[in-house]
Order: sequence, then C-alpha cells, then structure tokens
Amino acid sequence: MTNSNDLPKPQSPERSSRDWVKILAKYREPNELRSGFELGVSAIPFFLLWALAWWALSYSYWLAFAISVVNAAFLLRLFTIQHDCGHGAFFKNRQLSDWVGRILGVLTLTPYDVWRRTHSEHHSAAGNLDKRGMGDVHTLTVAEYQALSPFGKLHYRVYRSPFTLFGLGPSYLFLLQNRIPLGLMNSLRYWTSAMGTNLAILAALGAIWYFGGLLPLLLIFLPSTILAATAGVWLFYVQHQFETTHWENAGDWQLHDAALNGSSYYVLPAVLQWFTANIGIHQVHHLYSRIPFYRLTEVIKDHSELAMKNRLTIRESLACARLHLWDENSKRLLSFSQARALYG
Repeated sequence: MTNSNDLPKPQSPERSSRDWVKILAKYREPNELRSGFELGVSAIPFFLLWALAWWALSYSYWLAFAISVVNAAFLLRLFTIQHDCGHGAFFKNRQLSDWVGRILGVLTLTPYDVWRRTHSEHHSAAGNLDKRGMGDVHTLTVAEYQALSPFGKLHYRVYRSPFTLFGLGPSYLFLLQNRIPLGLMNSLRYWTSAMGTNLAILAALGAIWYFGGLLPLLLIFLPSTILAATAGVWLFYVQHQFETTHWENAGDWQLHDAALNGSSYYVLPAVLQWFTANIGIHQVHHLYSRIPFYRLTEVIKDHSELAMKNRLTIRESLACARLHLWDENSKRLLSFSQARALYG
C-alpha cells in the first residue's frame, strides 16, 4: 500500500496577472506619517550634505566633490519619491502629492506634470510594440532593424551603445531635454510645467552663483545631478530591458500580462534598495502602481511567487547592456551579434 505521505502534493494553481491586481489592491493605502518620515529622511540629509560640501570647498575641492558623490544617492531617492507622487501613491491627498512632486522636480531637474504624463504613457503601453516612443527606451525588432538603411542601422547602434545610453544620455535628458515638454509641445499646461520648473531652477542656481560663484555648481551641483541621473537611467533600463522581457503587438498585448512579465525584480543589497526606494521591485510596481514604495517589500514578503518572478541580480543585469533587438520569433531580447548569427 502506498503511504499517503509519498503522494505528490497538489500544486497551487499559478495566479494570473489579473488575480495579482486584486490581491495587491490591499497594499495601496499610504501611511501619512510614514510618507512624511520617508520624505524627511531623504530631503534633510540632502540639504545638509549640500551645505557640508559647500563648507568643504574652503578646505578641499576633492572633499567637496566626494560629498556631492554621496549626495547623489539622496537625490536619486528624492526622485523615486517624486515618482510615487506622480502615481498618487505617496499621500492620500492628490493635491499634496502633486505639489510635493513639483517641488522635488526642481531638485531633480524634472518638470513634474510633463514627467507624470509621459510616465503614465509608459505604464499604459509598456511592452506594446505598436505604442512605442514616449517614456521608454527606444527598442526595434530584428525585422525593423534589418529593414533600415546602413545609416539608420548606424544611428540605432550609436543610440543603443552604453556610451550613449549611460554616458551622454542621462546628462542630455536631465540637463537639456527636460527643459521643454518634448512630445507634448501643443499643450499650455505642459509648457507651464516646464517653464515654471526652469524658472525655479534658474533662481536656485542663480542664488548659488551669487553667494558661492562657479565652484559650488561645478563641484557639487553637477556631480550629484549627473550621477543620480545616470543611476536612474540604468535602473529604468534594467527594469524592462532584460532578455526574457515581454513585447507584443497591440492585438495580442494585455496590460497586466505586460506588467507582470515585462518588468524585472532587481535584487539589490539592502543599502542600495533603501536609496532606490524599492523601485527594483518593479514587477509589483507595474502591476499596481498605487502601492507606496515602502509597502513593496511587504508584497514580496507575503507572496514568494512574486519574489521569484524575473529576478535579476547586479551581475546578471550587466549583460542587459548588450541586448538591443526584440526577436518576435523567440520572444527574447538579442544582442546585435546574436541577431546576426540567427538571421544573417
């Protein structure tokens, strides 16, 4: 007779993406005190380190620069809080979230209302091959790349190179491109957002110049801004540009399936997870963007299935930088060399 303990245990059915949306709804409510605390422990050290770096200029330029490098981590965290504000996830009061986001947008050089709109487009169309172009990393299919002229192929290769995406790209995006509402040029609302943010930035930089001259801008403002921007672009890249990500044509695309299967779980050391405000738990964020960042860890703790979905370590993520083309046949992101080997 077979022992009942030897029988295979029935497996719980795999939850669909729609099932997960219903489950995650219970995590959506922010805690006002916790949100205020998270804002305080990010903003206060940021301003204190700015002041310390400015003081250090009198003794050592290298010390001031080193402090600004550390401060880039706090600036990155402030951007992730701005990100939560854009999703209405940080405070229950939407107006409060929006105004906190607008103020933070001056520090991050990001017009809040413009960014909120383009980021909303990203969430509503991530993984949709027929709706690429706003708020995403430009990605071609193998067939689209093969159909390009030699100059078109060169242009795409230059764009997708790590030197462009993670070298020149972040500075261009935050210092230059964000100065106008690119893609939303016909709307007065978004011009107001961009120009209002620009004026506030100019006022702040003008005051720094007036009281401290050029050195605080060169050794404090620029290093912290560019490093935070570079880290932010890298995070955004690996959240969707991994080998087994998800792309479909509009007829086969489904919002929640794309969120679950096309977003990674970037596993980071605790200190980096804190400074990035859990944004690496991106598959959960895309499934339910109204969850405050400080509750994303609750989700992973309560639901181990999600913790195993699209896991990506730092070492594994480095290989993502060489993936450039979506193969509609194998449903994989490929490097240029892999695509050439498969298709000539």
